[in-house]
Amino acid sequence: MALKTGRGAAAPGFLVMDVIAAANARQAATPPDGPRVLRLEVGQPGTGAPAGAVAAVAAALRDGAPLGYTEALGLPALRARIAAHYRDWYGLSLPMARIAVTFGASGAFPLAFLAAFDPGDRIALAAPFYPPYVNILTALGMRPVIVEAGPETRFQPSVAALDRLDPPPDGLIVASPSNPSGSMLHPDELAALAAWCDARGVRLISDEIYHGLHYAQPLASAAAYSPNTVVINSFSKYFSMTGWRVGWMVLPEDLCRPVERLAQNFFISAPHVSQIAALAAFDCTAELQANVARYRAARAHLVQALPAAGFERIAVPEGAFYLYADIGARSQDSVAFCARMLAEIGVAATPGVDFDRTRGQHFVRFSYCGPLADIHAAVERLASWR
Repeated sequence: MALKTGRGAAAPGFLVMDVIAAANARQAATPPDGPRVLRLEVGQPGTGAPAGAVAAVAAALRDGAPLGYTEALGLPALRARIAAHYRDWYGLSLPMARIAVTFGASGAFPLAFLAAFDPGDRIALAAPFYPPYVNILTALGMRPVIVEAGPETRFQPSVAALDRLDPPPDGLIVASPSNPSGSMLHPDELAALAAWCDARGVRLISDEIYHGLHYAQPLASAAAYSPNTVVINSFSKYFSMTGWRVGWMVLPEDLCRPVERLAQNFFISAPHVSQIAALAAFDCTAELQANVARYRAARAHLVQALPAAGFERIAVPEGAFYLYADIGARSQDSVAFCARMLAEIGVAATPGVDFDRTRGQHFVRFSYCGPLADIHAAVERLASWR
């Protein structure tokens, strides 16, 4: 007799992880003196944790700090420092009680979704989107409502598009800067979406993990526009600490205790050692801003050079470190296109179907957070490849 499996067992994979595996295999099969695979597939900063964060951890280990469980919502010192960060960056006064330190942003999503929604609830989000949003919601029994967005709204949701949903959803997820397009919700647009949600009793979840990585537009946090919003952020991107697995949430008052209870049961706490690193990372501004300068240079080169390399239709990114390219004139199968690009010229990129399951066959995402020399070399290979 076959045993039952739960609905979570049917959750789709995160396709970029398959691309990483394929790129690793391609590199492993390349002779030592052969050309390296150029990694433009994943949002993994090539800079590593800031030196001050590493030094703080080394000091804690050297001094025999008792690295054990912390409070479920994180070290009080780190929560207080995150609250100060909102004062410094956004002019917001937030009590430490509304800050939750999490096991990365990835650990924050299920906590937020479970605290805010019930199975069967409808959660709207714009396509293209970060794939785990939909996959986690589906595994939890919630219903993603996909709002197709295009270049006319910079691949972001609009109030007009949400007004066409009948009935209104129970929640809305936004991301600014976004993955995969690098577009941003401008302050007036974010304010309008927050007001729309509050007027209709819709819970807003704002993914702000790429804050700090912006090039022209000013930053705006949804926490400034509604006390009912859940804001999710991370030390992975601007702070360049992907492997440390530490993030945070700004919570509405009514969700603070529910999230704390869930965190106690799901994760106990974020890693203590990572929280020590995160606290120190706030004092590494010069190093972190130097990273942003490198991303800015890589972005400028791709925006200038990719059209000449055969990628004429690109969304110019306002933030993050991704560029979303329309390959419809060259291929109707982005998975096959990326596989051929990796096999033939050793450039790894992510197929658009990871981010948009209806139109993504026509798109490819390039990540430009690796070494600047690799970005230049990748463009040279692309220019000679058709």
